[in-house]
Amino acid sequence: MNGSERRVAASVVEWVREHRSIADAAGMAVLAIVLAALGIVGLWTVFSVLPGEVSPWWSLATALPACAVVPFRARAPLALLGVALVLFAIDLMTVGGVVTLVVVLDLLYAATRAASASGRRRILLGIVIAVAGIGVVALAAADDVRVAVVVALQLGALAGMDYWYATSVAQAHELVALHQGRAEDAERLAARDRDAAMRREREQMARELHDLVAGHVAAIAIRAEAALSTDPAAGADRPALLAVRDSSLEAHQALRSMIAVLRTGDAAVVSPHRGAIPALVDDARRQGLTVTLDDTLPGDIPSSVELAVARIVQESLVNCLRHAAGAAVDVVLDSHHGDVRVRVDSRGGRPATAVPMPGTGWGLELLQERARALGGAVEAGPSDAGWSVRATIPAGFHA
Repeated sequence: MNGSERRVAASVVEWVREHRSIADAAGMAVLAIVLAALGIVGLWTVFSVLPGEVSPWWSLATALPACAVVPFRARAPLALLGVALVLFAIDLMTVGGVVTLVVVLDLLYAATRAASASGRRRILLGIVIAVAGIGVVALAAADDVRVAVVVALQLGALAGMDYWYATSVAQAHELVALHQGRAEDAERLAARDRDAAMRREREQMARELHDLVAGHVAAIAIRAEAALSTDPAAGADRPALLAVRDSSLEAHQALRSMIAVLRTGDAAVVSPHRGAIPALVDDARRQGLTVTLDDTLPGDIPSSVELAVARIVQESLVNCLRHAAGAAVDVVLDSHHGDVRVRVDSRGGRPATAVPMPGTGWGLELLQERARALGGAVEAGPSDAGWSVRATIPAGFHA
């Protein structure tokens, strides 16, 4: 076979694949004509009601209409199966051809494959009733049990094998669809978990960047503004510049810590703890706040609660530096019925810089998230003398 012949054969095969129903109907019609020409009819003469033999070409009267419904089997296979059964019954009682039976089996396969599980059970019940009915009719017509049994076995075997194969194909497709649905569900769940994990990581990074860097950067701006507000001849800018340098180094170290975590994944973020609170207070004093610390907390506080307490104090003092420079601040840490309580009250003060430093509100929101994660709560708002931040966090110890 040369190249052109192969292309023609490939195009024919492609056409048949795209027009399978039409090709099947045409093939069955050709088969009916060939069988009529060969005289292969009258297979079940026991059912014939004709007084004598007729021309084999009369088999086309039922075979060709039966073939004509095959192209539409995908639309309504069950209804067309009923039409084909009527034509088969007419053919069975007259000429006794073969093609009408082939069409019935083809539509039985299509209807069974397209039906649901309950629909397939009803089709099976219909097959049993039909085969039994044909056996009874054969027994009445031939008055011979052997003929009735042979006819029932023939039709039952053909219909049964057709039904079994269609059911197997349908169940295989249902199983594939089930596994595909489960795979899609698993993929959706995995995507949702990935999105949730990425969101948690972003929130964690946002919290750490805010807690570790934002305070230091704000302190740099405040100290630089303080240096700019003094008389250059007074020589007071050197201490301010030293403070700026210290805050810059702290911010740089915090950034390096975060970068190491993001790049390697195995580094630890430097986080403050309860022992760092005095240092936070001393740093706030150096920046102009008058801070008093009253810490009566017990020593058996969980580390997660210590971190939350330190963050609350740190954020509160940074906000005081930003919005109430020079204020008097009271930091009170105590316990009550197993809960850790934090109170930071400020009085007086003024904005630290001439250039406004508007906040985003994220600091308080992040503190509230930390407290809620531990079963506690954070409240902040104006008080009679200034501003107050209050937090209560369950610690799980016996007060």
